[in-house]
Amino acid sequence: CPKCVVFTDVGARCPTCAPRRKLPQLELNPIYFARGVGASLVSGAIVGALWGLIVPNPYGLIAAFIGAAIGYAVGESVSLATNRKAGTVLQAIAAVGAVLAYFTRNVVAGYGILPSGDTWGLVAAAVAVFISIGRVKF
Repeated sequence: CPKCVVFTDVGARCPTCAPRRKLPQLELNPIYFARGVGASLVSGAIVGALWGLIVPNPYGLIAAFIGAAIGYAVGESVSLATNRKAGTVLQAIAAVGAVLAYFTRNVVAGYGILPSGDTWGLVAAAVAVFISIGRVKF
């Protein structure tokens, strides 16, 4: 009947003949979860250390570009490690990696964990989080 019909790629089906399942791209098993967490933590630490060594205190538009590069690197590493899976869990994992990059930069540059008056560093971190989330978005 039209009340319970389910539309699929091959046409209309009844609910029992057309079982609903998630898209394979959104299915996240524990192995992919662990790989995503590992990639996020490793890439966040590496990119943050490079940021602290090369350009520890960016200003203006340079901070936005550095944040975009960091976010892209972290998000892409999570995406590659999870075989291009997507979803909100992986977005959160990628965001954690971008935040870890900011804290790693602070420690490597000798600023402490959360320095006061680091407006441009926070701008770069916010851009990094935004871009890293976008890399694993469906």
